[in-house]
Amino acid sequence: QVQLVESGGGVVQPGGSLTLSCAASTISLNANAIGWFRQIPGREREGISCIGTGDGDTDYSDSVKGRFTISRDHRKNTVNLQMNTLKPEDTAVYYCATLLPWTCSDYAMTHPDIWGQGTQVTVSA
Repeated sequence: QVQLVESGGGVVQPGGSLTLSCAASTISLNANAIGWFRQIPGREREGISCIGTGDGDTDYSDSVKGRFTISRDHRKNTVNLQMNTLKPEDTAVYYCATLLPWTCSDYAMTHPDIWGQGTQVTVSA
C-alpha cells in the first residue's frame, strides 16, 4: 500500500524554526502535486501549502504566508516545508498528501489522495 511518511516534527520555542519532510518509497513525489495540511484537535484539517509538478507552482494559506516555504528535493524524492517564526497557534499535527490535479490550487487542495500518518509540531515556551 502506497503511503507517504512525514518527519521533522518536534517541540520548538516561539520564534523558532522546523523543517518537515514528506517522503515516499514506492512512488515518485516529483511526478505529483503535494499538499501540506495541519489539524488541531477538535478543528477541521487546514490546507496550508502546496507545490505543483512545476517547482515554481506554489501557494500558501494566509496563516503561514511569509513564514513557511515549500520546496522539492528531487534527488531525495522529498517535499519539504521550512517553517520559520513559529507561533503557538502553529501547534498541530502536520500531514502531507498527494493531490489529484498536477497543479497547486485551492481546487487541488480539496482533492488529496494519498496521505501520510502525520507528524506533531508543538510550539511552546
